Amino acid sequence: MAKRFDPYDFIIRLEAQILGIEPVISRTLELPRDLNFAQLHEVLQAAFGWTDSHLHQFIVGGLVIGAPEFLEDGADGPRVIEATEVHLRDLRFPYGRDPQLEMLYEYDFGDNWRHRLILAPAQPAEGIKYPRCIAGSRACPPEDVGGDIGYEAFLEGWLDPDHQEHADNRRWAGRKFDPERFELDPTNRAIARALRVSCGDYRARQL
Repeated sequence: MAKRFDPYDFIIRLEAQILGIEPVISRTLELPRDLNFAQLHEVLQAAFGWTDSHLHQFIVGGLVIGAPEFLEDGADGPRVIEATEVHLRDLRFPYGRDPQLEMLYEYDFGDNWRHRLILAPAQPAEGIKYPRCIAGSRACPPEDVGGDIGYEAFLEGWLDPDHQEHADNRRWAGRKFDPERFELDPTNRAIARALRVSCGDYRARQL
């Protein structure tokens, strides 16, 4: 007997790219629909290799989603929707052959790392545990490097042995840093660990 079609039996495939950097730094994720936006933040942090050391927010159709206690600034500030109360299942995809949604994920308002997120429904596979990362390119920039412009200057010194900042940049980033490296298995272990520790909320609230 053919499996009955279930319009709610799908996962979300998410293409995430850090804006302003070439070559592209990206991650491709497959996510369960019951994930809330606090958990989505934790998955993105782990997938890229950020350290969750700064504020963040999601911009979804003009709405701000995040942690209100950190983002709202008095009566004149934007209203922030609590991230634990919004799930991926709440998103509505357009009709058509290739339905997609696009949103913005901003991390570290000083360095201003902006991530373009493109989401689309996808069929789940039997025996697979979600969320998971299925592809990626290049390493995440070091924290507090100064945004895309600062990272470009950092790489110039890091790559050129004759640059006056070469030794300092290598020491600061650490010997293991490689801007071209992406490893799938460690990324998925980091995602699983982040979700386990966060317990459905932000890790920062567990401290």
